Amino acid sequence: MRRPLVGALTTLLLAGGATVAGAGSADATAAPRTEARTKPKAVDFAGTVALSNCSGSLVRMPGSADNDPALVLTNGHCLESGMPAAGEVITDRPSSRTFSLLNSTAGKVATLRAVKVSYATMTDTDVTLYELNTTYAKIKQQYGINALGVSGDHPTTGTPIKVVSGYWKRIYSCNVDGFVHLLREADWTWKDSLRYTPSCNTIGGTSGSPVVDVNSGKVVAVNNTGNESGERCTMNNPCEVDENGQVTVRQGINYAQQTYGITKCFGTGNKLDLGLPGCELPKPGEDEEEDVMVH
Repeated sequence: MRRPLVGALTTLLLAGGATVAGAGSADATAAPRTEARTKPKAVDFAGTVALSNCSGSLVRMPGSADNDPALVLTNGHCLESGMPAAGEVITDRPSSRTFSLLNSTAGKVATLRAVKVSYATMTDTDVTLYELNTTYAKIKQQYGINALGVSGDHPTTGTPIKVVSGYWKRIYSCNVDGFVHLLREADWTWKDSLRYTPSCNTIGGTSGSPVVDVNSGKVVAVNNTGNESGERCTMNNPCEVDENGQVTVRQGINYAQQTYGITKCFGTGNKLDLGLPGCELPKPGEDEEEDVMVH
């Protein structure tokens, strides 16, 4: 997985401190030019956060109100208590974790603090959502920063995207290459993962970065893993498994977990409600991992 920052400095040194491929460059696949083409949104660091070992973002759901407690989104494997086990779901756990809030030029403008882990899991997806001790309105008033909106829609292949790392203060540019039925890495399995085109060559410390649709400016996924050395289904070497159990290994290719499903699970007041219609996030005490024979 795009691990928390354990060994990420080594990764960077081995890479010779190279600049990020694709950052600030043209998208890997240009969108067709049509009269109805959406004007791309400017994507910068405003609303992203840096954690002690990962990246993340200040986010709001389609139904969030200005005076709701604000939320921070990152990976499940970035959880301060350690990576959740396969099948484990954490909800409403007290937390006092802090986050460095960034402005458009990646300058730190504030330290935000959590009051709890609203939701965390590495089953079916790889996500942690923290509830903060302040509201969107107060953050906007005090620091001039808006939260990133999470899209309620499934992204599409070919969409230009940017992966924005608050930890490294770097932006990766590429396109949605496609979607993976099951993505397996060590003990964990993720469903309908988003695969990048090659120029999003993310490294350790980019875990939890928001994946932003350039056309809408909304978050469509959260960056989480990549196959580093070509191994099959091992730690830091996820493999793709199709509906028939056929395995594909793509060395050097990176992935994210879609976030549209999260929006179906938060109700009034930004409160987690896993019983809401359309909410398919795993629930505590149930293991929904799909059993597919791997060939």
